[in-house]
Amino acid sequence: MKPASEIISRPILTEKASGLAEANKYVFEVLPGPDRAQIKKAIEASFKVTVEKINILIRKGKLRRSRLSGGSIFTETNSRRAIVTLKKGDVISLA
Repeated sequence: MKPASEIISRPILTEKASGLAEANKYVFEVLPGPDRAQIKKAIEASFKVTVEKINILIRKGKLRRSRLSGGSIFTETNSRRAIVTLKKGDVISLA
């Protein structure tokens, strides 16, 4: 199994993610490639919690226009996120 640092990139700390934390759901940015089982093992190993469910979504990169190269349009990279639902009573301290 890969180490957790090669699977989990970083936790997402936004207003919407903190609202999900009240429902015992946490959001992490995940590197492309690992499946749900690998993500589950990495989170359980690194935070010592029990994972019940994982939802994976791909956030499309935004279109940007460059002022320096004649207004050419490029796309930011896509990000892959995992919404992790924990067993009741388990908590991850992200702050």
